[in-house]
Amino acid sequence: MVTATKKKVVYACRDCGASHGQWSGQCSDCGEWNTLEEAVARSTKASAKSSRFVGYTGGTAVLGVKALSEITVDAEIRTTTGMGEFDRVLGGGLVSGSVVLIGGDPGVGKSTLLLQTLVHLSQSATALYVTGEESLPQVRLRAQRLGLEAGELNVLAETSVDDIIAQAQILKPDVLVIDSVQTVYSSALQSAPGSVSQVRESAAQLVRYAKQTGTALFLVGHVTKEGTLAGPRVLEHMVDTVLYFEGDTGTQFRVVRAVKNRFGAANEIGVFAMADIGLREVTNPSAIFLSRHDEDTPGSAIMVTREGSRPLLVEVQALVDESHLGNPRRVTLGLEQNRLSMLLAVLHRHGGIAMFDQDVYANVVGGVRITETGADLAVILSVLSSFRSRALPSGLVVFGEVGLAGEVRPVPGGLDRLRQAAKHGFKKAIIPKGNAPKESIDGIEVQAVSRLSQVLDAVF
Repeated sequence: MVTATKKKVVYACRDCGASHGQWSGQCSDCGEWNTLEEAVARSTKASAKSSRFVGYTGGTAVLGVKALSEITVDAEIRTTTGMGEFDRVLGGGLVSGSVVLIGGDPGVGKSTLLLQTLVHLSQSATALYVTGEESLPQVRLRAQRLGLEAGELNVLAETSVDDIIAQAQILKPDVLVIDSVQTVYSSALQSAPGSVSQVRESAAQLVRYAKQTGTALFLVGHVTKEGTLAGPRVLEHMVDTVLYFEGDTGTQFRVVRAVKNRFGAANEIGVFAMADIGLREVTNPSAIFLSRHDEDTPGSAIMVTREGSRPLLVEVQALVDESHLGNPRRVTLGLEQNRLSMLLAVLHRHGGIAMFDQDVYANVVGGVRITETGADLAVILSVLSSFRSRALPSGLVVFGEVGLAGEVRPVPGGLDRLRQAAKHGFKKAIIPKGNAPKESIDGIEVQAVSRLSQVLDAVF
């Protein structure tokens, strides 16, 4: 009878990487406490075998080294997921052998999106959905509720990564989904599923299988209270694409954002709407992010942001009210709070308008999160509009970065932003001088500025 050889377990420090034969409270190398985590010891014999000797060239040993120009690359074939917005985020479709990590809050729609995707892909390819959080009847009920014809989709309820890979080697799926990576475990480790060491080891085995077989792999990950992916940060480095599912579960719209993508543009977004029968793509997201007030309202400014390759029209709202506290509030939703404080200081220094005794609240309508500096002009104008109780001119759109010296800096994709604004019927745009188009754009008047004072004079 042949027995399987048990893998040797070591304890590695997550700060310095030092290995120890047994666990202790303090790392003897770096001195940090509670940083030792269980890991599988890698065999030196296996690593030695992987370094294959090829030959000698000019008296120098060569280990499989090739010139970059000599490497042949096959044409990249992408498979559509059945949703144009999801294909956009992935960079144009699903690539064979790619590993995609999807994170998001509970109930935001991760499993729904992947189930819909796999049902579509199962019509032309072999797909396997592995669930560690639900039973098979629960998955079937969810598919029925979504109205999905899942006759060709293979489903497996399993949490052992060794059994999952064994089943996958038999079925040989083209697309594999693990929902979620925090529930699977490796028998080589003694720690509980969901621990840092189990997540790292299980993900490493799954990624290795996907690369060796050319299987497209989706990993669902939990997020922490701060909104980042739970588990080790090395997990994001192991995969090809990292997607974040954003959106409040109490609202209808969801945003899938790519923060890393080896096969497409990073920071690309896809917009979906949650309905009774699952997620539906929103092909014109600018229309849903604009409130379109019946009358001009103070504290509202329209800007054109850029997410990946797509320009989006969004509304920035601000509310300025007298503060009765020693430290006035600075509250933001969808914007960076420190940048709001900086812009208020610039407005005081270069615009002569002080708000040290005012509470300032800023929000981006629709739950969109803006990380680019092109929102600076919109934030300043919405704040000033609320402070003076004067609405901005109707049909006005703005974008541009504001520097500490009061200058208005250009932002990428200025021409695309202007065309998007003209497409939605805006008549006037205030933009940085560096983004001024060489030729006029039909239907929209462009005013290029270089200083914050010019913006304030043009608007108020």
